[in-house]
Amino acid sequence: MYPPIPDATACIDGERLNSRQRVDELREQFCDAHADVAWLLCDRHPAQRIAFTVVGDGGSVSMTFGELATASHRSAQAFRAAGVRRGDRVATLMGKSVDLVVTILATWRLGAVYVPLFTAFGSDAIAERLERSGTVLVVADPDQRHKLAPSAHRKVLVTGAAPVTPDGDRLLADAVATAAPEPVGRVAVGGDGALVHMFTSGTTGKPKGVVHPVAYLAGFQAYLEYSLGVTSDDSFWCAADPGWAYGLYTAIAAPMAAGVSSILLRGGFSAESTWRTLSEHRVTNFAAAPTVFRSLRASSTGVPADLELARASSAGEPLTAEVNEWARQALGLLVHDHFGQTELGMVVGNHHHPELARPVKPGSMGRPLPGWSVTVLGDDDRPAPPGVLGRVAIDVAASPLLTFTRYQDQAHGGRFSADRRYYLTGDIARVDDDGDFFFFARDDDVIIMAGYRIGPADVESVLSRHPGVAECCVVAAPDEVRGEVIEAYVVLHDNHPRSAGLVAELQRFVKENYAAHAYPRHVHFVDELPKTSSGKVQRSVLRRQRQEAAEPQTT
Repeated sequence: MYPPIPDATACIDGERLNSRQRVDELREQFCDAHADVAWLLCDRHPAQRIAFTVVGDGGSVSMTFGELATASHRSAQAFRAAGVRRGDRVATLMGKSVDLVVTILATWRLGAVYVPLFTAFGSDAIAERLERSGTVLVVADPDQRHKLAPSAHRKVLVTGAAPVTPDGDRLLADAVATAAPEPVGRVAVGGDGALVHMFTSGTTGKPKGVVHPVAYLAGFQAYLEYSLGVTSDDSFWCAADPGWAYGLYTAIAAPMAAGVSSILLRGGFSAESTWRTLSEHRVTNFAAAPTVFRSLRASSTGVPADLELARASSAGEPLTAEVNEWARQALGLLVHDHFGQTELGMVVGNHHHPELARPVKPGSMGRPLPGWSVTVLGDDDRPAPPGVLGRVAIDVAASPLLTFTRYQDQAHGGRFSADRRYYLTGDIARVDDDGDFFFFARDDDVIIMAGYRIGPADVESVLSRHPGVAECCVVAAPDEVRGEVIEAYVVLHDNHPRSAGLVAELQRFVKENYAAHAYPRHVHFVDELPKTSSGKVQRSVLRRQRQEAAEPQTT
């Protein structure tokens, strides 16, 4: 087996606890039968402590835990007046704002279940999630309202002050102003109670419904403390969108649970606004998707000279080597790669916590977090030897932070081994002699060429280092001789010319910097890559498009 995870310590109210004790303490808090989400995330913290700072073009607004408590009580009364009861689903279609945080907490105050909706979704994606979750109330920004189809069983509250036009809509502000002034009573939904009803990103197919229990929060607070290494002294910013699991928990729920302040940036991403926020708010601890770091690297905006950044982390997709080559030179640090899933939370990482921190190995996603037992299974369903590729699996009995049991509308979890000893993540990886994990590919993304197993991320990492390549994706293409060969889809930087000569240059670049046999036999230059609305490249779409193009046309 792999080396055991060493104990780590966390300072909790002045008492130092090792990591196993800390996991037990978090489980006691969030798994308790009387767990009250609003108390755990807000009411137990000092009222004068800043909970959030929302940054926008017109400046920033900070909100204390006391102000958040007061505002969320009023919103909860407004939601109750709209008919929301314990267990009901409340969705938001909102940008990052004070109203968003208040709405989320107000939902949980009632014992209701929060349904996050990504604001880049179109009407069909929104309708599917609202119907499948059974949402009874949607709080929407005015510029998002048009995406909501009429519904006889769903009410809509609109933020802002502009008059609403659709029949039945009300302004959120009006609903709050006319709501009962007294605080709502405490609601203990317990650790098994539903907290969030959300859907996977659909990287490999139709989005799957997942209901997170309150106990799921224990894993994300452990992630905040151990992998991100967030402390009360940090200026912490997670740039991920709260319409998805990583952004919702890392930017909002976990900081609230830990009682630390978090920054939210209004509006869409730009390198300029990211650099400005990092600088002006003296961010010391920053988390974002690899796409953000790649965009900062490619930006013409220079790195601010006054950065105070001490820790940077990434999750959502593999962190390629060229990002850390840039980060070491430009930022004076390495971005720590982390691994998780909507179903699980975060389970493996290059940890920032001083008691778990180790030198970051290029290409490694790190080691399991406290509270998780992760292994790599061979074809015989036994742990594979170090260095051998296999399926990433969670040992259920040895992972006290695991809460997932099944997908929505599934009688039994389809992710588990036949004996239910392991949860199978659907990823391929290897572990080295030190116990560090190295991501290889999604199980259905592996390219098998003449018997060689090739991970798309390895080839993409090399291609991305070519100065002409902005981003790329590789998939398997059928080949009569080799079974499969590598096919690359490449987005070039602006003004970089496409040519047959560049194809040969890219092929040679991969041969020289990765492997002579594992170069793309086919290279396609495209304007953009198909992605999920969370920014993950959809290889399945490219494979399907290639297959459809190869099929004979019939009339």
